[in-house]
Amino acid sequence: MSDNAEWRGQMQSAVGPKGFTSSDEDMKPWLTDWRGRYTGHAAAMVSPANTRETSEIVRIANANSIAIVPQGGNSGMVGGATPDNSGRSIILSLRRMNQIRSIEPEDQLVLCEAGVILQNLHDALLTENQRFPLTLGGKGSATVGGLISTNAGGTQVLRHGTMRSLVAGIEAVLPDGSIFDGLAALKKDNRGYDLKQLFVGGEGTLGVVTAATLKTVPALVDRCVAWAGVDGTASAYELFRFLNKRTPQSLEGFEIVPNSCLDSVLRHIPGTRAPLAESHPWHVLIEVVRDQPDGPDPRLVIEKLLTEAMERQLIEDATLAASEQQAEDFWKIRDSIAEAERASGPALQHDISVPVPGMARFINEASSAIEARFAGTKVAAFGHMGDGNVHFHVKAPPGVQSQEWMHDFGTRITPVVHDLVIAAGGSISAEHGIGQNKRSELMRLSSDARLSMLRAIKIAIDPNNIMNPGKLVPLASDQSGS
Repeated sequence: MSDNAEWRGQMQSAVGPKGFTSSDEDMKPWLTDWRGRYTGHAAAMVSPANTRETSEIVRIANANSIAIVPQGGNSGMVGGATPDNSGRSIILSLRRMNQIRSIEPEDQLVLCEAGVILQNLHDALLTENQRFPLTLGGKGSATVGGLISTNAGGTQVLRHGTMRSLVAGIEAVLPDGSIFDGLAALKKDNRGYDLKQLFVGGEGTLGVVTAATLKTVPALVDRCVAWAGVDGTASAYELFRFLNKRTPQSLEGFEIVPNSCLDSVLRHIPGTRAPLAESHPWHVLIEVVRDQPDGPDPRLVIEKLLTEAMERQLIEDATLAASEQQAEDFWKIRDSIAEAERASGPALQHDISVPVPGMARFINEASSAIEARFAGTKVAAFGHMGDGNVHFHVKAPPGVQSQEWMHDFGTRITPVVHDLVIAAGGSISAEHGIGQNKRSELMRLSSDARLSMLRAIKIAIDPNNIMNPGKLVPLASDQSGS
């Protein structure tokens, strides 16, 4: 790193006084990750207002061997946007780049900058009778750039796919400061590798996403949200198959919730109430939508199908949301599970995926295996049955000291969970990314071929390793993987 004052002055000149700070007080909120697991230090926080300024900042950083930690809403789950403790890196905040450049309803496309907050994108598209079909609990803080960089999922993947499926074009600044302009939404483009996809899920390790062209879909005409009680995960999967076969173009949500998670939400989240009168071992949240005026009424569709499902003994009971507010209340239960689980005591949280047909079996067998091996623990497994994403929380025994238990058991339980996932043909990260939290496990469990390709791409594009070092890619020189 060259003279500190020199590069600081260059960066401040590039972005102006509003875009540069080295004040510890100003940077403090952005030095700790959302979960509070990682806290680092930074030499400065730089907030460019446009792509040109971003390019200049990256060029200066590369010339001075300064590490860059790109950051959006700082709502990630794996410490991917938190600097290390050296204090030698800079945080590159994209929050000032928050313009929606254009909305094209006829082409079902929107062009927006990386700092656009997801909720604001939803609101803007609604005025054009369009929607962006990805949502999640952190939509009020998550940014487009962060969603792209982590290949975010959410609750609508079943019908519309992850961010990877929704990105039609990308603009990004490469580690040398050059600008990759891939914003054109081309249906066909055979100029070799699909370069834009390198940045989707890349966690800022290959460059800084500054803007994107995203796919949109028509705004909803209406929807029907239902809550059903089932006797187990196998019944939940059979219910999913039954509904998905009959409503493949309108089934947009299918979430499973164990009764223990429902109880936790009712106990810790004000304003929530049980949708059904009786208790059930497992619950299913279902959403069927209509986005074309001449489409079938989703309420009539789901009423008929749930009646048939009950006759087939796939469900024990069910209710339909009587209003939009009640539909939101049902979704609030699902979206509040993580918050409620945190309030109920320490837990190790695993964001994993397995093949959809094996999800029910995995939940049952893995839960039993973990609870038997680690006495006193309880597993709370919930999530997106339709896409195989399991949020697998291992809750600590009652009365333990939180930090001590997490320290003593975290490194013992998580590898066992991940071994079970790999044995089931799954992935140790479904939608939250790798960050710094899962790098050692990625290195332990990945094939030589996967690691070789990841490293080769990283080194080729970022030979000086200035882009978010210590995240995602376990370099050959990094034996710890941390």
